[in-house]
Amino acid sequence: MSSYTTFMDRDFSRGFLPPEDPLLRLSDAFDVWEETAQDLSKLALSQHIRPTVEALPPFPSDSLVTESSWERAMTMLSFMANLYVFAPDHITATRLPRNLAVAWHTVATHLHRPPMLAYAGQVLYNWRRLDPDGPVAVGNLAMIQNFLGGMDEEWFVTLHVNIEAEAGRGLKVLPWAQQAVTDENTGKLSHCLAEIAASLVAAKTVLLRMPERCDPNTYYHRVRPYMFGWKDNPDLPGGMVYEGVNAYHEQPREFRGETGAQSSVIYAFDAILGIAHEHDAMRAYLNEMRDYMPMADRAFIEAIETGPSVRNFILQSGNHDLRDVYNECVKTLYEFRKLHIEYAALYIIKPADGSRKSAVGTGGTPFTVYLKKHIDETLRHLIS
Repeated sequence: MSSYTTFMDRDFSRGFLPPEDPLLRLSDAFDVWEETAQDLSKLALSQHIRPTVEALPPFPSDSLVTESSWERAMTMLSFMANLYVFAPDHITATRLPRNLAVAWHTVATHLHRPPMLAYAGQVLYNWRRLDPDGPVAVGNLAMIQNFLGGMDEEWFVTLHVNIEAEAGRGLKVLPWAQQAVTDENTGKLSHCLAEIAASLVAAKTVLLRMPERCDPNTYYHRVRPYMFGWKDNPDLPGGMVYEGVNAYHEQPREFRGETGAQSSVIYAFDAILGIAHEHDAMRAYLNEMRDYMPMADRAFIEAIETGPSVRNFILQSGNHDLRDVYNECVKTLYEFRKLHIEYAALYIIKPADGSRKSAVGTGGTPFTVYLKKHIDETLRHLIS
């Protein structure tokens, strides 16, 4: 069986979101940690956050049984660590206390991801439905774990959850599109491409709603500061020491911060459409971002990338109908990326007003260069 066909039975009804709602709280063994996590937004506005975290008992990682519990632990520890480091009215911390560092490293190692706040922890596994029978959509979503909390943070994250769910319509047909290429089934391939285009239109429609409840200045000053990492961060030029983590030998480590570039959605759509990006520093950065994705999502992207080429099949077929629906996918992907860079200007560059952190994203890269470059590269894949 080929690598891409192994994913035909994966549940993409919610895209890369977990098919079951995320776990809200860990078992009783974690009560002290959970109580602290639920109080983080209040502790962050006091002088008590660091002493409180430092006083936590050893993390009972042996009591983590299900994958959902490991993901809940990852989210909780990630938010706790970033608020510990970037707490308001505190000097940025350069060391994580042993109890937190060891726990975080243990959980991250199990999940095969770095001990760092990433998109998976902030978005994919950090939501609940207000009406358990209602849709996974803004208006029926709330975050499980927050930084400071408030409408703008909630809207920013839950809107991304909604976008991930909308992507499911397109993601579920990717293996079938490649199977259609293998079978030379042009009708099936055309249907799959139409589903991809529709999914991207729906995702963009949700993204257009960002300004409704997320103010650019509030996002920049009250949400974004806690999403940074320890790599290419001007406030942490020496990285971060994870106290007590034997694998790190008390040497500082550098990890990227949370960024939308860690979402697997666009990577997967790039892969199915054969949209290649030049081998340069940005391409290396995007490959690095895969290390922060859930393992199964990484594997899915790689399977699509190495599977039958939809683009080459269309080029060789000379089928104008296939060409047109393929081009529609490319155009909708371009429009999504174009809106993204417009928001970068609105939510980062404008409120930054020349700040040194306006030049880099939370992942630590010159994001405007990356976004503009990929917009141009996307359009170059239109088939004439």
